[in-house]
Amino acid sequence: MSERFDRWSVLKRQSREGGGVERVGRHRAAGKLTARERLEAFFDPGTFSETDPFVVHRADKFGLAERRIPGDGVVTGWGEVDGRPVCAFAQDATVFGGALGEAHAQKIVKVMELARRAGVPIVGLDDSGGARIQEGVLSLGGYGEVFFRNVLLSGVVPQLSLILGPCAGGAVYSPAITDLVVMVRPAAQMFITGPDVVRAVTGEEVTMEALGGADAHAGLSGVSHFTVGSDREAIGLGRRLLGYLPLNNLEEAPLAEPRPPPESAGAELARLVPEDPGAAYDVHAVIDRLVDVGTFLEVHAAWAPNLVVGLARLDGRSIGVVANNPAGLAGTLDINASTKGARFVRFCDAFNLPLVTLVDVPGFLPGTAQEHGGIIRHGAKLLYAYAEATVPLLTVILRKAYGGAYDVMCSKHLGGDLNLAWPTAEIAVMGADGAVQILYRRELEAAAPAERAALKARLSGEYAREFLNPYLAAERGYIDDVIDPAETRARLVAGLRFLAGKRDDRPGRKHGNIPL
Repeated sequence: MSERFDRWSVLKRQSREGGGVERVGRHRAAGKLTARERLEAFFDPGTFSETDPFVVHRADKFGLAERRIPGDGVVTGWGEVDGRPVCAFAQDATVFGGALGEAHAQKIVKVMELARRAGVPIVGLDDSGGARIQEGVLSLGGYGEVFFRNVLLSGVVPQLSLILGPCAGGAVYSPAITDLVVMVRPAAQMFITGPDVVRAVTGEEVTMEALGGADAHAGLSGVSHFTVGSDREAIGLGRRLLGYLPLNNLEEAPLAEPRPPPESAGAELARLVPEDPGAAYDVHAVIDRLVDVGTFLEVHAAWAPNLVVGLARLDGRSIGVVANNPAGLAGTLDINASTKGARFVRFCDAFNLPLVTLVDVPGFLPGTAQEHGGIIRHGAKLLYAYAEATVPLLTVILRKAYGGAYDVMCSKHLGGDLNLAWPTAEIAVMGADGAVQILYRRELEAAAPAERAALKARLSGEYAREFLNPYLAAERGYIDDVIDPAETRARLVAGLRFLAGKRDDRPGRKHGNIPL
């Protein structure tokens, strides 16, 4: 009996030691936690249950036969986050650099299947150099099995990726399919081909950080949703994100104690949004005065800042917020903003999070770069996402709602349940100056040059008074009510409570075909 326990003890110790004292020391010297330390910090104390600590690879080429480390470079299991069950895996960069081989992949697939059957979130703590080339196609097959589970679980249970180190080659596609990606600066990089390959193929000189660092993916590519400065910050953010989400698509997100803004917040709203449609302001100030205090968590903050999206709580309920931001590109919808908004709307719809949309949009961004880049199909993504959403949809038009962008930003026509407008709202095909230039082109051309400016100003004023208001839309029922800005939060809270049991049956189909 003692011999058997001795063997068990040795194998458990080897599994816990990972790549050995020297490699673990170098790993920690770089300011990084080990895979086990990461999971211990992620889960509530004492709740982590490990799975498959004795799994080893079966390869025997290139010296691998002599290097079989129990666990095979990834720690998997389940535990609790704020008392709620979650599955997770953490790649161990001290073992084969965290590279994925057949057994390594099978462990990840197994815990993902466990998450599917249990109906709980799956969180990946990624730190890997990519495929284990010594295992050849077995590594590629392993990646394919992981990708397949990512797709299978998409929209079923929340999937989070915390990128805590390198994530190279095929490894990047698993995080790209997950719902939310957090990257640590400067340790994390994501790229399909590294700087050496880029240099050899294109002649470009680029560093790993510039090519695929956290800032590059947060602000340029949009691959990453959040950037943090350390392992512990990433882990804390991952825990916080899960607090906004249900365990799976059949449940509701957990409720929290309501934290209403101060009474003065409502009265401040009208002053925050200038009546001049051309004046800029930051919509974050509006959001902060509507949602529960301290609960707004912006997603994709560094990418496409002309559209703000994020998670928040309203009266203690988890919601998604989508808002045009006139402080960026005048609040227009461009390619990136449309894609950003569409993905976030679909994410919220998948996990039963009601959507609050704040509208102040002059239209889609004009220009050849946008047209040739596919603004038509990218803008259609956002339209499609709102139209297919079945969660409660609450919209407030703060100021401008011009052209097709009026329709796209969760209008009544796309299924909005509660559509409100402030008295400052301007719902029209376009602004007054542009409309007058088209409608009265001949009159303006016929006018004497000295009188043309005054005529245009008069006609623009008349057009604005007649058409740039919310009342024509309200007369047709496209707007449910025109409200005092001070009562916005109360109306949203009431609407959210009323729509809590919303059901919206749609025609049966295999799936829709969202524009790419």
